[in-house]
Amino acid sequence: MNYTIQKNEQYALIRLAENTFGGDVPTDFETLSRGLFREGYSNIIVDMAPVQTIDQAGVATLRKINRQCTNEVGLLVVVTKNDDLIEFMDTSHLSDLTILPTVEEAVDAVFMNELENDFRSEDDDEYDAGGSVGRE
Repeated sequence: MNYTIQKNEQYALIRLAENTFGGDVPTDFETLSRGLFREGYSNIIVDMAPVQTIDQAGVATLRKINRQCTNEVGLLVVVTKNDDLIEFMDTSHLSDLTILPTVEEAVDAVFMNELENDFRSEDDDEYDAGGSVGRE
């Protein structure tokens, strides 16, 4: 799989240099993603600008990595402006997959997700503290 990777404190950005997300690419992508999870990355942005097609193995891999990101309270964001590719992913039932047209929007989505998670954890803390007040 031909790609470049840029790691940031909040996310890892993978820029694919392949025209097909198929063949050996999904397996290599899954291996790379699992390594990122082990390093503590739960937000992965995949720039698929050159990608024209995705095969069924690619769909299964995206589904699996998306689920893993969600389990880690992170986000998998696919970046593409290819309408045919977007439509294919939509019809492939990739539920909750975030697809955006630019890397900048993907970075914004990651930061918004992080903020939402922070607010959720603060709400949970308040609930936990509030639940024990007045009990003896």
